Amino acid sequence: MSDTPPTPTKIELRIAALARRTALSEAERSAAAQAIAARGLPFPVRAGSIVAGYSPIRSEIDPIPLMQHLAAQGARLALPVIIARDEPLMFRIWSPNDALVRGSLGVPEPAPDAPPLIPDILLVPLAAFDRAGHRIGYGAGHYDRTFAQLHAIKPFIAVGVAFDTQEIEAIPMQPHDVALDYVLTETRTIDFRSI
Repeated sequence: MSDTPPTPTKIELRIAALARRTALSEAERSAAAQAIAARGLPFPVRAGSIVAGYSPIRSEIDPIPLMQHLAAQGARLALPVIIARDEPLMFRIWSPNDALVRGSLGVPEPAPDAPPLIPDILLVPLAAFDRAGHRIGYGAGHYDRTFAQLHAIKPFIAVGVAFDTQEIEAIPMQPHDVALDYVLTETRTIDFRSI
């Protein structure tokens, strides 16, 4: 009989990482979002580039301060819209003054009449990430399907946005999983492109 402990499943890793994330105070969350916004992205963003973020839910780090910083540099902003459980995300134009509506899964989204956009830069929420650029989401596969769809359309940069506490040693990968290009945390910018 082996003394090696069993490898945790993605579900177990997700639960543990989300518990650590949820344990952060509102002040810690806000300070982390501001630190990321102040540092910005680790690459130049051309005026007119489309940056798609997300509406933070539960205890997710808030990407809106970073998005506002990028908009001030000339980026166009978009937020995801959940079309259906098994479909890729759609992205609609958004600015910080626009009202959001509750989507089919209760997530705040741009209004249905907001024009769709295809992002050049995708800010990605996550439950956990590892040093190889792999991520664990919430298990619905929206971002995996979205990555596959976007890769077929044009090049884009996928940037995970997370708290330091969401890093884990290793994530068990499946064939459909796609690695991130970067992860931004409150203290670090991690570049996975050369890994």
